[in-house]
Amino acid sequence: MRILTYNVHRCVGVDRRLDVARVADVIAAQAPDIVALQELDVGRARTGGVDQAHRLAERLGMAFHFNAALRVEEELYGDAILTALPERLIKAGPIPNHPTIRGLEPRGALWVAVTAEGRELHVINTHLGLAPREQRGQAAALAGERWLGAAPPGAPLMLVGDMNATPRAAAYRAFAHRLVESRRAAPRAGRMPTFPSRFPMLEIDHIFVSARIRIDRVRAPADALTRLASDHLPLVVDFSLAGGSAPP
Repeated sequence: MRILTYNVHRCVGVDRRLDVARVADVIAAQAPDIVALQELDVGRARTGGVDQAHRLAERLGMAFHFNAALRVEEELYGDAILTALPERLIKAGPIPNHPTIRGLEPRGALWVAVTAEGRELHVINTHLGLAPREQRGQAAALAGERWLGAAPPGAPLMLVGDMNATPRAAAYRAFAHRLVESRRAAPRAGRMPTFPSRFPMLEIDHIFVSARIRIDRVRAPADALTRLASDHLPLVVDFSLAGGSAPP
């Protein structure tokens, strides 16, 4: 199985060109079974009113679920999970901002169960804020009883997305207490930065996994098209399930 997480920067590349098809080509080249995307525009004037989640899913031949972290009248901005596998929506909603920091962008999370290898794999996609104090509260919420704590006991689970947090950050450590980051679980593990795409230096996009998931390979594709299509590189993980929960 293969999962890809990718901050697509509203499909505007580092050349400042809006190109949904280019982002779809980057994703399709990796042939993922599950796709987690952050920073999608849906019906926003700044990106031509396109429903980017729907357009990308259509081009990839996948179904999708979208969670709007930000709503401005009919304009939406948020995250999505796409797959051609059988799936069901578990939950979508906001995660907290820091109460004393003004002007923070709303953030959210999206939880979908995907039937893979005859079992249900739970995938939570999120995009944390930029301020460390904000991230700590968001990580605590995601690690708490309403998100990770609400997963079926023993079920294979992934927490993925743009965490805006390096391995030294408190938010990263909060997740690492519950799950294993894929780079650290992979054979021949090593650094794999994803940001900025032109000259990647920071590991801020992550795929955390539960004990019932075996990581076979991790990579951050960095060909010419991928370096251009967004300000992040995608993170791609090949994995298999060992045990788990059967679908209901």
